[in-house]
Amino acid sequence: MRPSTSAKDAPFEVALPRRAGVSLKPEHYNHILAERPDVSWFEVHPENYMGDGGPPHHYLAAIREHYALSLHGVGLSIGAAGKLDRDHIGRLKALVERYQPAQISEHLAWSTHDDGFLNDLLPLPYTEETLTTVCDHIDEVQTALGRRMLLENPATYIVFPESTYEEIEFLKEIVQRTGCGLLLDVNNVYVSCTNHNRSAEDYIDRFPLSHVGEIHLAGHAEDTDDTGARLLIDSHDRRVVDDVWELYDRAIRRAGALPTLIEWDSDIPTWPVLFAEAQHANAILAPNGAQQSTKPASHELA
Repeated sequence: MRPSTSAKDAPFEVALPRRAGVSLKPEHYNHILAERPDVSWFEVHPENYMGDGGPPHHYLAAIREHYALSLHGVGLSIGAAGKLDRDHIGRLKALVERYQPAQISEHLAWSTHDDGFLNDLLPLPYTEETLTTVCDHIDEVQTALGRRMLLENPATYIVFPESTYEEIEFLKEIVQRTGCGLLLDVNNVYVSCTNHNRSAEDYIDRFPLSHVGEIHLAGHAEDTDDTGARLLIDSHDRRVVDDVWELYDRAIRRAGALPTLIEWDSDIPTWPVLFAEAQHANAILAPNGAQQSTKPASHELA
């Protein structure tokens, strides 16, 4: 029997403000501290802050005093066949204790093999064996942190013929077994469904939105595969496209306002460009129960 944890037994609740946040990047540190822009929260990859000190912690601590924070991991390798890296979990726990983020999330993917680390988020077959591994690993993380985590739907480029679960059913089963929440990446939905010639609208309509604690929006690159078919790449390096905005609006009209991140990880734009994307999301959230726009209040560390 799977162990009962406080994270699993707690009722699901949305921890972040129900407005748009943005990825926190060093290019914008000084502007944020000087201007205190009307953004409700920021998200960072914890792996970028796992050193003991230095400028990253100086700026993150200063910004955390005024804004809510979310940690979005890329290194736990939740889907790996082997054991999780307990040192990595320990470093993540130290960050959680230091910055008291409103939310913690990871990817439904793997990136480690034996002692090697692969610089990518790799897909998984949706089988009973994989399901057991993922659930065991989520239980381990939630128990170590004493908190619920969110799991993100992936962007995929291949389909495993051995899969016995459809992706949404696989995610539902993970939620039921572990009590974790979900992070709905709408761009990933569009990328995957386009690549596999499936309906993105149907995916959004069937997604278990009652378990979603955060939504991601991002840009993607477009290419073609070896057969000349359209191939989308989850690149996080440009504006959100109109088709993804339409899917997002579809999800929000169904679920109501949810915390929404503008995710931008390379070719970082100027602050006004990033802020405009956040304002676009807020315009969709506003008629669906978003919290009102206010200048950020202090969020003192516990």
